[in-house]
Amino acid sequence: MDPNSYQQTVDEIAPKRPVLKNCLKAFVTGGIICSVGQLISYVYMYFFSFTERTASNPTVATMVFISMLLTGFGIYKKIGQFGGAGSAVPVTGFGNAVISAAIEHKSEGFILGVGVNMFKLAGPVIVYGTFSAFVVTLIKTILVKMGVISW
Repeated sequence: MDPNSYQQTVDEIAPKRPVLKNCLKAFVTGGIICSVGQLISYVYMYFFSFTERTASNPTVATMVFISMLLTGFGIYKKIGQFGGAGSAVPVTGFGNAVISAAIEHKSEGFILGVGVNMFKLAGPVIVYGTFSAFVVTLIKTILVKMGVISW
C-alpha cells in the first residue's frame, strides 16, 4: 500500500476530533481556574490588607497548593481530562505536574523518588523564570538609564 492510500484510509477510519468543542472546554476551564485565582486575590486584599500588587505572590502560592491537593486526591486529573490545555496553562498546571511526578515515583523512596523527580520539572522552570526576570529587569534598567522610558 502506498503512503497516499494509507493516509486516506487512516483519515476515513480515524474519529473526527471536535476541535471547536475542545477549544471551548479549554477556554472555560482556564477561565474558571483564573476566576478562582482572582477571588483568592480579593480575599487576600479584603481580609489581610494586601494591596493589589502584594496579593499576587500569596495568590500564586495558594493556587499551586490547591492544585497539588486536588492532584493528590485525583480530582485535578478529571479537570485535566475535561479541560485539556485549559487546566495546564495556568500556574495550577505547574503544581499538578510537580506533584504528579512525586506521586508517580514515591515507590523509589522519598529522596531518590519523590525529591529528585519533583525537582526534575521544578528546577528548570525556576531557573528559566529567574533568568528571564533578570534579563527583563536588566533591559528595563538600561532603557530607564538611557531615558527611553521612565519609571
